[in-house]
This record gives sequence, structure tokens and C-alpha cells, in this order.
Amino acid sequence: MNEQSVSTGYLAWQFSQAMGARLEKELRALDLTLAQHNALQHALREPGISSAAAARRAGITAQSMGAAINGLVDRGLMERRPHPTNRRVLCLHITDDGRRVAGQASVVIGRVNDDALTVLSPAERATAHSLLHRLVAHLNPDALSPSS
Repeated sequence: MNEQSVSTGYLAWQFSQAMGARLEKELRALDLTLAQHNALQHALREPGISSAAAARRAGITAQSMGAAINGLVDRGLMERRPHPTNRRVLCLHITDDGRRVAGQASVVIGRVNDDALTVLSPAERATAHSLLHRLVAHLNPDALSPSS
């Protein structure tokens, strides 16, 4: 299979799979899954986000996000609080312990990212980031926070 015969989508999927596996492995040291890390990050960026919105942004099912959040709540890293106007919605709030773990996870994520992208020059990294950001904004805008 030559370089031109492999689709960009396939390469993106392969990269995503490899990164996901590396991230899951490294986050295990903090007793976190990738879904739990995503839940923490979304609650940190948007206190009071709903579980459904966090799932959409993470690109996972509501059921998977619910399981991730249950584990975080059980560990005291996140709290569910009633929505101020909609009693059917619970809002996610990160605890102080959750902030500490999220900070540790960010260091791990940064290290894995740097290691994976070491084959690219700084300019290539910036270009790759910009192109991926545009593609995600086009295909799954919910994945990006309003400030992205």
C-alpha cells in the first residue's frame, strides 16, 4: 500500500486509535480512563455542564459518559448538582480533588502529545493542529469549547 492509496480518513482514524491507546495507558497511573479525563476537563472548563453535553463534546455515548462520571463521583472528584431551572438535568461540578487530578492528567496528556508529535517540526505541529481544528469544527463542532 503506497502513501497515496491510503485515505486521509483512514490515517486520521489510525492516529486517533494510537493516541487513544497511549493516553488510556498513561492515564491509568492516575486511575483515570480517557472518558473520565474528558469529563473532568469539560466540567473544569464549563462548570455546570450537563452529562449529555459533556458526552457530545467528548464524542462518546451518553451511557459511556454516565459510567465515567459515576466513577468520578464515587471517588469524590466530581459532583452532580440540580440544574437551577430544569429538574431533570443534573449539572457537573469538579471538586478540589478533581481539580488536582485534572491538573496531573493535563501533564500526562501533554507528555503523550509531545512524544507522539516529536517527528514533526514546530511549524508542522502548528499546521497539523490548525488543520485538525478546522476539520473537527466542520465535522463535530460540539467537540470544541466556545473559547477554542
